[in-house]
Amino acid sequence: MEIILVAAIGKNRVLGKDNELLWRLPADFKRFKAITSGNYLLMGRKTFESLGKPLPNRTHLVITRDPNYQVPEGHYQFTSFEKAFTFCKKLDLDKLFVIGGGEIYTQTLKMADKMLLTEVEASPEGDTFFPEFDKSNWKETFREFHPADEKHAYAFSFVDYEKKSHNE
Repeated sequence: MEIILVAAIGKNRVLGKDNELLWRLPADFKRFKAITSGNYLLMGRKTFESLGKPLPNRTHLVITRDPNYQVPEGHYQFTSFEKAFTFCKKLDLDKLFVIGGGEIYTQTLKMADKMLLTEVEASPEGDTFFPEFDKSNWKETFREFHPADEKHAYAFSFVDYEKKSHNE
């Protein structure tokens, strides 16, 4: 199973503040939908609650410390990553997309095979951050720059990374 982290991060690695995104980038939302539709998404409880409702055509796997936490039918909650990964392996999933928040990214980064990042040309204040990662362990496989415009307050780049194998 391929583990893929998907995030929009500022130059200071910021993800959000008060359980909210810090920017509205329609092109990023469109890419996120195209990448994740039809797949399983792993996230923390706060990220799930920030969505407001499950995203269409995706199965949500929510990590929470509360064993009584309820998710809508057709979605699943787990009290640990191990339980979520065991569930995914039983389903023989090809891909699992990790979509936040900061703690979830930190705990899954070592296991990740790919990162699909939107690198935003801004450094706003926030309270949730993407973990630091050693770029020497990752190979950039795609980069597409988007300037700021009437729909996008900040310039940004879509940047895809693959974890390097030990012999690269």
